[in-house]
Amino acid sequence: MPVRLLLLALGTFAVGTDTMVMAGILGPIAGDLGVSVTAAGQLVTVFALGYALLAPPLAALTARWPRRRLLLTALAVFAAANALSALAPSCGTLLATRVLAAAGAALYTPTANAVATTLVAPERRGRALATVLGGMTVATALGVPLGTWIGRTDWRLTMWLVAALGAVALAGLALLLRELPAPAAAPGLRDRLAPLRDRRVLGAAATTLVFFLAFQTVYIYLATAIAPATGGRADRLSLVLLVSGLASVAGSWLGGRLVDRVGVRRVLLVGSAVAAVAFTALPWAGRSMPGALAYAVVTPLAGWAVSVALPHRLASLDPANAQLLISLNSSALYLGTAAGGAVGSAAVAVFGGRWFPLAAAVLALVAAATAGVATRGTAPVRPGAAGTSGTSGAAGAPGTTGATARRREPTPSGR
Repeated sequence: MPVRLLLLALGTFAVGTDTMVMAGILGPIAGDLGVSVTAAGQLVTVFALGYALLAPPLAALTARWPRRRLLLTALAVFAAANALSALAPSCGTLLATRVLAAAGAALYTPTANAVATTLVAPERRGRALATVLGGMTVATALGVPLGTWIGRTDWRLTMWLVAALGAVALAGLALLLRELPAPAAAPGLRDRLAPLRDRRVLGAAATTLVFFLAFQTVYIYLATAIAPATGGRADRLSLVLLVSGLASVAGSWLGGRLVDRVGVRRVLLVGSAVAAVAFTALPWAGRSMPGALAYAVVTPLAGWAVSVALPHRLASLDPANAQLLISLNSSALYLGTAAGGAVGSAAVAVFGGRWFPLAAAVLALVAAATAGVATRGTAPVRPGAAGTSGTSGAAGAPGTTGATARRREPTPSGR
């Protein structure tokens, strides 16, 4: 596996840890800064919303930058923001540094995904994306538990850990990633949002938003859903989260291979359906540890396979503008994540701690229906038909025009 892909994945590992670890250290933050846990919880929402809202305009502002410079700048901003978070004297200052960290993440993740597809042959793009997204999944398995453990007595140590991870990825890419040119065209913000008028793009973005809304509605409140199984014991909850994290890694790996072999459409439909079944079963599965552990295996396998398929589908629609389209996907993902807390809280209030996952099951079915409509009529083709050699036609490849990309449609990921 190319070491450059692993370095890109290290960057997404840092971003993923930063995104999710805050929920595990809200208590220490609240105690140290003299605010309520609810107020500290706004740090999660601010980061997610900041990412979602900043990704499109930042992509427009940096469209003419060579991608190597963009990746390094993004990681520098991200690492510096987390260092400032570690030094924040008040909750207000910490909120501001979280927005800055979100800006760095919003610049880095879509660019890293787009660059990954240019480093491999067309028939291996799914696996390249899975490797980079794998950094996010490994963060759920290792980064979040490690960050939570380190921050149990001093949350600032967790912020220093994330800053160090970003700095290591920055140093590695600076040494080993050769210059990558900017895309041939540099559209403005209006042009970058114009793809949303395309039914296929809008459908793909809507699928991302609804699917992650469903996923986060349960994940954020998983401790409540499986309380009968864990009996409130932290060690049992940690075991479930560890198994979920490991299954996330496997799901990302599996998703990359399934996308390349059977196509995006099947992965989206089957993965969303499996997630819906798992959410439906959780009110019963969450009554015992074997059931909770089974849920912790099945749901991340399906969820992260879908997570690989979603950006792959968007990148295949117009490879010359892959970075633009993936940034829209990232915005939809983080909007769904930000809304998941509110929807999950409302679902718990309405349906109770046992039955609220049924709301996520309905949302997962909506995501499956949206994906089905958006990809309807896309004919399957054999792998590699989108390009003939090397990285020709890879997402964002220099000199590949939107018209050329559309003539190549459908690609393997568009089955």
